[in-house]
Amino acid sequence: MFSPAQSGANAYARVGVETGVMGASPHKLIALLYEGARKAIAQARMHLQMGNVGPRGEAIGKAIRIVESGLQLALNVEAGGEIAQRLNSLYSYMTRRLLEANIQQSESMLVEVDGLLATLEEAWLGIAPEVERMAAQAARPSSGSLTR
Repeated sequence: MFSPAQSGANAYARVGVETGVMGASPHKLIALLYEGARKAIAQARMHLQMGNVGPRGEAIGKAIRIVESGLQLALNVEAGGEIAQRLNSLYSYMTRRLLEANIQQSESMLVEVDGLLATLEEAWLGIAPEVERMAAQAARPSSGSLTR
């Protein structure tokens, strides 16, 4: 079904993704999850337009898994307070809408969820400089911790 060249290309792509994930900061991992969910939704839209029922369902299922098992599980609702609680509710809403989009074959629902993810992704990427500054600050030894 696949040529050896395709298998090699697929293996290379998997290694690239795994390497990117293994070396990523927690902030970068969340960014990768947003990107992956949005790519899956784009694939679902394409398959919906082409009438490919099975691949559409697989792409929507992938987006749901990323939202539920990646983004939603990464939340610390207790430590994150109201923001984390609202994000948790929003992720649950997105999951429901993705399920409905698959059942109703609704591109507008897919577009809606993609728009929500795009807004969150943009905000998340916007705080990257502050996250990097805080990480660098935490990595520096304080002057009082030097011993002789």
